[in-house]
Amino acid sequence: MDHRTGQPARNWGLVALCAILGTLLGGSLAAPSRAQEAPPGPATPPLTDSFKIQKGQPIRIETQITLVGASVTDPLGRLVTGLEQQHFRVFEDGVEQEIIRFSSEDVPVSIGVIFDMSGSMADKIDKSRQAAVQFFRTANPQDEFFLVNFNDRAQLISQFTASVDDLQDRLMYTGAHGLTALFDGVYLGLSQMRGAHNTKKALLILSDGGDNHSRYSETEVRNFVREADVQIYAIGLFDPDGGPTPEEREGPGLLGDMTMMTGGRTFVVKNVNQLPDIATKISMELRNQYVLGYIPSHRMHDGKWRKIKVRLNPPQGLPPLTVSAKSGYFAPGH
Repeated sequence: MDHRTGQPARNWGLVALCAILGTLLGGSLAAPSRAQEAPPGPATPPLTDSFKIQKGQPIRIETQITLVGASVTDPLGRLVTGLEQQHFRVFEDGVEQEIIRFSSEDVPVSIGVIFDMSGSMADKIDKSRQAAVQFFRTANPQDEFFLVNFNDRAQLISQFTASVDDLQDRLMYTGAHGLTALFDGVYLGLSQMRGAHNTKKALLILSDGGDNHSRYSETEVRNFVREADVQIYAIGLFDPDGGPTPEEREGPGLLGDMTMMTGGRTFVVKNVNQLPDIATKISMELRNQYVLGYIPSHRMHDGKWRKIKVRLNPPQGLPPLTVSAKSGYFAPGH
């Protein structure tokens, strides 16, 4: 009993607790009788869009870190390992960036092999199969692969798998014939890469170059290559005299441009017996890269192309070194 009012005593702590629970549960939880008589407090200001949180979603603070993979080679094309963060400089649109993340560990890779089965590959197909199998067999247990063949058209032969035996079997039952839809093969490979489970992604193209039967144009494929965060390597089995057709003669430049744009390389094969060794070399390069991370000083989300340039400041006493890295990326849109 409240001795001042003559009314039954009220537990105001319980009243406040019930009011809070009612707010949290999104409904009106009735407090003990006459709780509505409590004096109203100041109105709670509405949440702004910046602070609204969707039910069941975690609070996120996003920081955009740009990662750049880089390979370093000596004048003989051999990999150079053991460099440290201070030996690298990164520039975006000509402005030097602060490297805040650096690593050189071997990480799992999602890899697509784009295999040329056109008629011009008939006398090279056996060695090319051996090269592909050798590439698969140098994989890490966590790596995953898919296989795309192309001649008159591109087709997905195997979705992502870690089974080298299955990939090898699928390669054995294909023959070389028809025209060359190289652009379609690359486009299909980049599209398939959207299902990759690993952060690091790469394509390996085995071809004698050129294109004469694709639905996609060179411009469309180049744009897709620029948009995709996929490193491209190529093994070029080019004709020593350039080949009989304009497409074959343009093959080296075409593959070279695509691989250089992504920080990969094109390996020119002069003797098909070198193919397995070159495949092993590419596999080793993929697994011995430096990863440089920075937060871009240009923060505008305008969807525009940002040029990247990686330069070396190597230790004294080393010969001239070459660094390969992707040429840029598209900034996020609005």
